[in-house]
Amino acid sequence: MPHQKPVLIDSHAHIYYSDYTADFDEMLKRAEDVGVAAILVVGTDIESSHKAVELAEKYPQLYAAVGIHPHDAGPVTENCYDVIRTLAVSSQKVVAIGEIGLDFYRDRSPRDRQEIVFRRFLQIAAELGKPVIIHDRDAHDRVMAILREEKVRKGVLHCFSGDAAMAFEASALGFHISIPGTITYPGNQHLRDVVQAVSIDRMLVETDCPYLTPVPHRGKRNEPAYVRLAAEKVAEVKGLTLEDVARITTKNSSDLFGINLWDQSTKIAYRIRNSMYLNITNRCSNRCTFCPKFEDFTVKGHNLMLNSEPSFDEIMAAVGQPEGINEIVFCGYGEPLIRLDLVKQVAAALKVRGYQIRINTDGQANLVHGRNILPELAGLVDSISVSLNAPDAATYSRICNTPFAEAGFSGVCDFIQSATAHIPQVVASVVTVPGVDVEACRIVAESLGAEFRVREYSEVG
Repeated sequence: MPHQKPVLIDSHAHIYYSDYTADFDEMLKRAEDVGVAAILVVGTDIESSHKAVELAEKYPQLYAAVGIHPHDAGPVTENCYDVIRTLAVSSQKVVAIGEIGLDFYRDRSPRDRQEIVFRRFLQIAAELGKPVIIHDRDAHDRVMAILREEKVRKGVLHCFSGDAAMAFEASALGFHISIPGTITYPGNQHLRDVVQAVSIDRMLVETDCPYLTPVPHRGKRNEPAYVRLAAEKVAEVKGLTLEDVARITTKNSSDLFGINLWDQSTKIAYRIRNSMYLNITNRCSNRCTFCPKFEDFTVKGHNLMLNSEPSFDEIMAAVGQPEGINEIVFCGYGEPLIRLDLVKQVAAALKVRGYQIRINTDGQANLVHGRNILPELAGLVDSISVSLNAPDAATYSRICNTPFAEAGFSGVCDFIQSATAHIPQVVASVVTVPGVDVEACRIVAESLGAEFRVREYSEVG
């Protein structure tokens, strides 16, 4: 399974400017060559909104957004609203209303006027069922207040410049944040800290070209090809690969704008970082309150909703001959040890090829199968990660909804302790669910002889 060229979307570009006249087609080809499969051309006034739509109609890889920037809010008339509304429905390639918002840095239009225009465009977007692309500079509190008041629930804060708390608030409202090339600037640790803290499942990448050119091209004209540099830096900060970031942000663009370049096929074998994961069942012993599959069956941009449980032959075909991986992990959106015999069969076949094998499990397999199954995994499994998730039976039962009542927690603890006799590496993990005493979980894990790992509540995969 060799690496494929990443599929990227530049979610915010202004390529209608004269800066691109001399080499427009060459500029698009450079973007295509590095994996940029779509570009969202964003209008900032009536003229550029017209141009954005014209370009989107002419080039299949281009899409358009129409709106009026807060710098130009002062002279906006009722006719301007009508023009933008008409443009928004003039083509199926128009996928958003924007760029709209507030700019209290340059104050080129009166602030009260900016707010009036911003609200009107939010209302137009709601009427048309379009997401919004929001410009926010030095106006964080007012932008968030207006979004709440207008009950807007779908859009992106482009060139995000707030802090992690604001990003979490925006995400809770249903918004994405978009990361530009400024993440590459040595002095912009603030943005890198935000990217580190926030789930990538709410992120897009953009250039905002011709502005905000990333390192190492800073000082020159920006262009869509350089969105890859922003994506590479996001990958570095998040501990992911470029392919991961491309896949996830492309999926996010599909969710938000309907730019359908995301591979929606169900995955049996899928890669995150340098690991290959095997999704062999969607069944699970527990029904954990924090499990995201009850809302969305995707993990790091992979669709894990199985139509049926794969056979040994189907799994081996999906694995193929993977290159550049460190391990193979039994971990999909279900409990792999429910299919114990299949796990043993696949693990044995892959161990012969020299792969390291890990299992991520809820630790209830002995209760499910009515026997200690760990001796059966000896020699097949190099590492096992067990979801401890609580320091006591009452907490475990409350957040994991185990079908085994109080025996569920003791069963997990017994499983962890027994695993240390049969598997070289045993890790007990805890998800940072609000209210769970992580340090108390650490004490339990270490008393059972396991390593301890904390998994962030907001980050899956």
